[in-house]
Amino acid sequence: MPSIAFRLLPLICLALAACGSGGANSGARIGDAGQAAPVECAPFARALTGVNLSGDAADWWGKAEGRYARSRTPQVGSILVYRRSSHLPYGHVAVVSAVLSRRQIMVTQANWVHRRVTTDQLVLDVSPDGDWSSVRVWWPPTNQMGTADYQVFGFIRPEHPSGHDSILAAVPGAIRVAEAGR
Repeated sequence: MPSIAFRLLPLICLALAACGSGGANSGARIGDAGQAAPVECAPFARALTGVNLSGDAADWWGKAEGRYARSRTPQVGSILVYRRSSHLPYGHVAVVSAVLSRRQIMVTQANWVHRRVTTDQLVLDVSPDGDWSSVRVWWPPTNQMGTADYQVFGFIRPEHPSGHDSILAAVPGAIRVAEAGR
């Protein structure tokens, strides 16, 4: 069976070509438009990964120190932690569901699109040094790459990271846990 990166490569190429040309994405579909779920990113990521951190998403990076491995390199099952900004006053967290290349990953996340959980959304490392300090994120409502750059801390590694298929299979349960506030 082909790897997830191999299966998604044609979609990635189409998405990047549309982004680079400034035109609309000509039918390529990365991930999904999301399922309605009134959950925040942090409780959802906690339920999906088993990482026992709480509070604002941006605070997870500091709280993970000494408890979980942290890295500037994505790994499936790790948590991408966004810094606070005017657009993200509490930061944001997303779970890496696939690593496509050195500068391209897919994430599964809650509330990037308001009140929705989205799976396999493309994230590009747009940092000048290729160090995952700045990213650009796929925007499902327009079916193309977003135009804003977001500053990130890096990746928190769970003790037992899951693979792509396990992450996607766990989404419904993670939504239920996050909704219940556990």
